[in-house]
Amino acid sequence: MIKIIPDDYSISKYNKQALHPLQTWEWGEARKKTGVEVLRLGEYENNQLTNVFQLTVHKIPKTNLRVGYLPRSVFPTKEVLDFLYDYGKKNKIIFIKIEPYEEKLKVKNQKLKVQLKSQKLVESKHPLFPSWTQILDLNKSEDELLKNMHSKTRYNIRLSEKKGVIVKEMSNDRGFEIFSKLYFETCKRQKYFGHTPKYHKIVWQSLKKDIAHILIAFYKNVPLAAYELFYFKNTLYYPYGGTSLEHRNLMASNLLMWEAIKLGKKLGAEKFDMWGSLGPNYDAVDLWSGFTRFKEGYGTKFTEFIGSYDLVINKNSYKFYNFIYELRDKYLKIKSLLLH
Repeated sequence: MIKIIPDDYSISKYNKQALHPLQTWEWGEARKKTGVEVLRLGEYENNQLTNVFQLTVHKIPKTNLRVGYLPRSVFPTKEVLDFLYDYGKKNKIIFIKIEPYEEKLKVKNQKLKVQLKSQKLVESKHPLFPSWTQILDLNKSEDELLKNMHSKTRYNIRLSEKKGVIVKEMSNDRGFEIFSKLYFETCKRQKYFGHTPKYHKIVWQSLKKDIAHILIAFYKNVPLAAYELFYFKNTLYYPYGGTSLEHRNLMASNLLMWEAIKLGKKLGAEKFDMWGSLGPNYDAVDLWSGFTRFKEGYGTKFTEFIGSYDLVINKNSYKFYNFIYELRDKYLKIKSLLLH
């Protein structure tokens, strides 16, 4: 049985079934504060909640149409997909993008199963999450983790320590201010058009109690690099990071990632999900090759997820949406080149 979960539902009971930070109650509340509609569904067996599905619904400007997004849940059953399709029909939703948090290797013939579950489900042309990430096993000792790193990464960590870089956990509003400054400096430098400072502040304020953590690397009290990390259900995640152009030779980012790994172990995490990267055998000239190589240096394992799918509800509007999306994508690429 599928039911809409009310706003006064028990947060702890809900989060017990949530799979990922983007499925937590706190994330949903943050999205509401940014002006986005949030729908929470519960899948029940014998009146017991077994799975939760939290999706956001986004208005398309100057129309009465909307699109939905369901990130990092379990893969929905046919019953859930049918409920979403009917809900979308009634609420003028063109399609719902679904990006499950399930590894491809653990789901045999998944693409075939997907098509059998719903003929209205197609592979997304415009995924929001990359299909690959890198995951580090935190059950190993610190000595084992260091041993498994690339020699250059180990060298850079020791160099940074030797030169006097210090990493502090500053999971408070002052720490967030420092992180935010470095993050948006990095976005500007890399021509990345992401969310606004207001959005990130709302996310921080909503998740800072139990999920979000801030780590900052300093040299003589000057912040050189900062991460905002998420911890949820024995897994540490690295969604956001920023660096300064100052003292790049001190390799502060290398030490910061090592301290993030140690923080994960301290919190009780069993694995560290690096959030996204290219896959193995990546092209060295790809724009993502730099941070893919950086993450790989810590002895991570490349992990592929089952991908991104669109539950198509309005076929004609869906085709038009994809056409406009591609035009917008080309415009942003041209804008980035001009800024460069």
